[in-house]
Amino acid sequence: MCYDIKATYETQLKRAKQRGDLKAIEEITEKLLPYTDLPLYHASGFSHPELLIYTDEDPYFPKVATWGLVPYWVKDDEGLKKIWNSTLNARGETIFEKPSFKHAAEHQRCIIYVDGFYEHHHFQKNTYPYFISKKDNSPMVLAGLWSKWTNENGSSMNTFSIVTTQGNNLMAKIHNNPKLEGPRMPLILSDELADKWLMPILDEHDKQIIERLITSYPEEELSSHTVAKLRGKEYAGNVEQSSDEVIYDELNTLF
Repeated sequence: MCYDIKATYETQLKRAKQRGDLKAIEEITEKLLPYTDLPLYHASGFSHPELLIYTDEDPYFPKVATWGLVPYWVKDDEGLKKIWNSTLNARGETIFEKPSFKHAAEHQRCIIYVDGFYEHHHFQKNTYPYFISKKDNSPMVLAGLWSKWTNENGSSMNTFSIVTTQGNNLMAKIHNNPKLEGPRMPLILSDELADKWLMPILDEHDKQIIERLITSYPEEELSSHTVAKLRGKEYAGNVEQSSDEVIYDELNTLF
């Protein structure tokens, strides 16, 4: 699963900066960033933070969106509250089948730039949070789905879900929740594949291209370490040190 992320200003602006349009960067900084919850040194999806997503409508100029996809067919705020805790993640293998995600999978895919994500490891009835990032410390590009939702009063907002896939060997060691069938991880894309993820689906062949992108990211390109508790009384909140390494002696022999 992917319910906890780190996303800083610099990382979220990476794609916009690739085009070198200084005026656009200035506009994003002045008009969009103030409406996000950035920087997010640690954010839980269940708090429904607002951050930047990049869509096929303008691949280099982002939208502000709330984490937790609300399908267009949800009618009111009550319906929103019922659904958006269950749409933080979209299981990649079934995005073209599930009613909550089918329309977005076919027409409204997006990408989200993060510094990394957090996942919990279970050991002797305790849980230990890990921070997972790319070894070269470059931004991590996550595949997502998005939806523009309008409530009964005519107010609208952009919402999104992070697509997940089967976990690689690294995640099999970390993400060992006994309640789950197997390890999961967010769908991480290279810059080249990110562009493919945003391409429109015009026929069955295009759909198959998207489906082939849904695979585990190579474990040799990722690094991980334990961090301070992200839940309970010991949780320090959204602080810059959230992703700093913290050693737990009882885990020294696990990896």
